[in-house]
Amino acid sequence: MSKSTTPSHPYVGMWVTRDGYIRHELLPHDRYDEARGQRHSAYQGRYRVTGNHIDYWDDTGFTADGEFRDDVLYHAGMILYRER
Repeated sequence: MSKSTTPSHPYVGMWVTRDGYIRHELLPHDRYDEARGQRHSAYQGRYRVTGNHIDYWDDTGFTADGEFRDDVLYHAGMILYRER
């Protein structure tokens, strides 16, 4: 498998809740790293984006999904905004 430095979708980057408590980083090689409060790397795993839908597989076995709408990520009952 080739490891290109070009992301395969436009959503790579940091997504945060309005209060900044949850910070969800979508990495370019289909991995994510989520921080919660002072806990860095609280959750890590892989993800796949299909259109505006995202599926997550946490390294512990937890699964979740979400949807991007108007540059906002709706994920597991949370609303995350792209960090500029």
